[in-house]
Amino acid sequence: MTERIREISSTGVPAWKSPVALSVFLHALIITLALISWDWMVPDNEPAPSNISARLVTDQPAPGPEPEPEPEPPPPPPQPDPDEERKKQEDAERKRQEAERQEAEKAKARQAEEEKQRQQQKREEQAQKAEAAERERQREAQQAKEQAAEAAREKAEAEAKALAQKKAREEEARREAERKAAEEERRRQEEAARREQERLEQERLEQERREQARREAEEKRREAERRLQEQGLEALAQETREDRQAAERRRAEQAAAEARQAEMLSEREKFQALIRQKLSRAWYPPGSATEEMAATLQITLLPTGELVTVKLVNSSGNSAFDNSTLSAVRSMDRFPVPDSRDTFERYFRQFTIEFNPELRN
Repeated sequence: MTERIREISSTGVPAWKSPVALSVFLHALIITLALISWDWMVPDNEPAPSNISARLVTDQPAPGPEPEPEPEPPPPPPQPDPDEERKKQEDAERKRQEAERQEAEKAKARQAEEEKQRQQQKREEQAQKAEAAERERQREAQQAKEQAAEAAREKAEAEAKALAQKKAREEEARREAERKAAEEERRRQEEAARREQERLEQERLEQERREQARREAEEKRREAERRLQEQGLEALAQETREDRQAAERRRAEQAAAEARQAEMLSEREKFQALIRQKLSRAWYPPGSATEEMAATLQITLLPTGELVTVKLVNSSGNSAFDNSTLSAVRSMDRFPVPDSRDTFERYFRQFTIEFNPELRN
């Protein structure tokens, strides 16, 4: 019963409202009522009859006053009927049993109602727990979603930062490369200008030597003319000889010029072929290059074969293709050029070349 009371108490119902406590209370109440009804059924002691005073009358004269008679004891109370008493007890027992049965049924009904309430409360608690679990699951899901979003945002920020840093490094590297290229170009231009200055100085000195030789020849010619004028016929003969010699020199010079022209054409073709061969080895066209692409470059050289400048005069329409041709020209330390100054000045001081996929064949 203790466990039952504990079980009922654990459901949240006060102990004094539990079915067992109510049952005990009703049993005590029934027994009390039965005892009270028993007292009512048992008749009270009948009241003692009034004292009867009697006097014996006889023919004899009383010698004196007679003593008063002692009162008689009251009669005993009537004894109850055993059958009637048994019936009353049986009726009381039946009433008690009926009351107990009704009380048991009520207690059972109360227990069923309490069980129903407990089940309802249990279902409500389970529903509340399920609802709380669902809320917790949704909260955890929302938290996981927010954490995933935060992680994705942090990852995107990190990737964007890394990309920005990479672009900054690439931009810095590009600027550094451009700076170095500009510095190299400036150095080359300065070197080319210096060499050009030296060439001009050498040409000036050569011009001065030629001018000095011309002046000396002019002096000699004038001296010869003077002598011819002095000599008369001998001078005329000498002039005739000189005319013949001049005509022969002119014919020889013409023949030499023609031979030199042929030699220059041969050297031009030879060195152009060498330049194309070296450029084809240094050129690495991009993977996007097609057979239809072509770029034309203008190249300026020093007599030593060193590069002065290179510029794009006709683009292929593809920047990667154009940059690859410029890189190939700039990678050449020295271009093959002829030793003849005239041939160099005429054909290799400044020339154009076309880059196309056939150049590598």
